[in-house]
Amino acid sequence: MRDKLPIFAGALLLLAALASMTLFTVDQRQFAVVFQLGEVKEVIDKPGLNVKWPMIQNVRYFDRRILTMDTPEPERFITAEKKNVLVDHFVKWRIVDPQLYYVSVAGDEARARTRLLQTVNAGLREEFGRRTVHDVVSGARDKIMEDMRTRADLDARKIGVQILDVRLKRVDLPLEVSESVYRRMEAERKRVANELRSEGGAIAEKIRADADRQREVIVAEAYREAQQVKGAGDAKATATYAQAYGQSPEFYSFYRSLEAYRESFANKSDVMVVDPSSEFFRYMKDSGGGKKN
Repeated sequence: MRDKLPIFAGALLLLAALASMTLFTVDQRQFAVVFQLGEVKEVIDKPGLNVKWPMIQNVRYFDRRILTMDTPEPERFITAEKKNVLVDHFVKWRIVDPQLYYVSVAGDEARARTRLLQTVNAGLREEFGRRTVHDVVSGARDKIMEDMRTRADLDARKIGVQILDVRLKRVDLPLEVSESVYRRMEAERKRVANELRSEGGAIAEKIRADADRQREVIVAEAYREAQQVKGAGDAKATATYAQAYGQSPEFYSFYRSLEAYRESFANKSDVMVVDPSSEFFRYMKDSGGGKKN
């Protein structure tokens, strides 16, 4: 029995080796392509355990997940205005036909990326050549990406690949063009600012003129009302004086004379040359005569 143990062990090792050469598993993230003597025999797209003939058949795996192709440096394209723009973009793609993918690019992902990059760049060059800088920066950016995805997908299907998305990450002007654009933008902003200042100055002058007119109207109306009030007051005072004069003309004449004396002799330095017999001193003379009597 002990002599047969090495035989059993060898048989088990042989069976394990045959099993490892016969059985293989397919992950859900992969395609498995079974080759028989160098030719594609079967494509397996379902995950699980599978069997192949040892020594005759071999298996290659291809990624079925969505892959990203990102440009390391921005590409330079020319617009319809003959201006250069720097475009940074990326592409989302995946393998949908492993057999065609293998036949077209020998299953080499680097070759597939090169083919896709050439297709996308050629399409972008054509799209940018038909549009202006404004279109590629903002106006028709979404339309460019959608058209490029459709066109690139048609070509990619020839190698068993599907293009899911072509996205423009950034569209910039070269440094020399950017400086020129910035100078034009600055000049345009200054022009607009000057126009706004001119319009503001005109509006300010109009507001000031209207305010001055309103002030003149208000002052004139106030002066008119003041004159009316003053006239009414003077008329009332005159009526009062007339009424008082009518009641006692002699007293009114005496009161007016006293007012005249007070105004005339208010300043001691004043000098008056008046005839003593003048009517101005009538009440003084009467007052002195009354005392003598």
